[in-house]
Amino acid sequence: MELDKIITGDSAVVLQSFPPDCIDLTVTSPPYDNLRTYNGFVFDFETIANQLFRVTKAGGVVVWVVGDATVKGSETGTSFRQALYFMQCGFNLHDTMIYKKINPPPLESTRYQPAFEYMFVFSKGKPKSFNPLMVNCKYIGHKRNRATDKKPLSDSKMSQPRNEVTVTRDKKYAHNVWEYIVGKDGNNGSHTAVFPEALANDHILSWSNEGDTVLDCFCGSGTTPKMAKLLNRHYIGIDTSAEYVALAKERLAQLERGLTLPAPDGGDSAPSQALSTPDMFSAIEHEPTPAPRR
Repeated sequence: MELDKIITGDSAVVLQSFPPDCIDLTVTSPPYDNLRTYNGFVFDFETIANQLFRVTKAGGVVVWVVGDATVKGSETGTSFRQALYFMQCGFNLHDTMIYKKINPPPLESTRYQPAFEYMFVFSKGKPKSFNPLMVNCKYIGHKRNRATDKKPLSDSKMSQPRNEVTVTRDKKYAHNVWEYIVGKDGNNGSHTAVFPEALANDHILSWSNEGDTVLDCFCGSGTTPKMAKLLNRHYIGIDTSAEYVALAKERLAQLERGLTLPAPDGGDSAPSQALSTPDMFSAIEHEPTPAPRR
């Protein structure tokens, strides 16, 4: 299996040529519902889900970014059916995360403004890599004296000295609702449903380490491969559309030449600068890239 390559083809077929247990992380967003006919192509979800389980290493992770269309007044629920099928294949549903769009396109209907997609995080057993993104605690350095604390104590704290003073630490894990600015630069030929580079960046940092192999089986304009390369991971991208494959290859070629091709989402090519809005956490920022740990 050749690494650091973008492949033109049907993922349901291409994945069958891969050896078992060869992929550390998949970050992808399939066409869904009325978008299933993708540039003239239709994908075989069940075959792809089974193949992803076969090629994923023990402890590997699949991040499946998906939403639901509204058809005849009802959301389809396809995302949930896909999640349940992944579990039938043998995956654990490790986390149900939310990709919240800070600037969704305005729509008028009889329902509230749709502003998110699901990011289902499936694992093949216990994830072997977790490098959590950290945010500042709201009350950094806050001191708490248990002797004057009037809250009831849990059984686990009964044995601790009553005069113990605790200090709020400066960092904690980010929550599982991630917010990003979305958009499209409008250039002819750009992918019409790209997710932000920062989203791919944050998942690659979280669920893999340097030297790992990252797959995107619906790679479109190459956002996941590009971010994998920037983060010193190997990448494999697959897409049925020769047009999108050419765009992905050009973005990677620009990266090789030390240039930056504008992202089709119109966003910055740098890693994510904010996971959440300031009203949820104060002074939110990413830690430097965490040291690899298994």
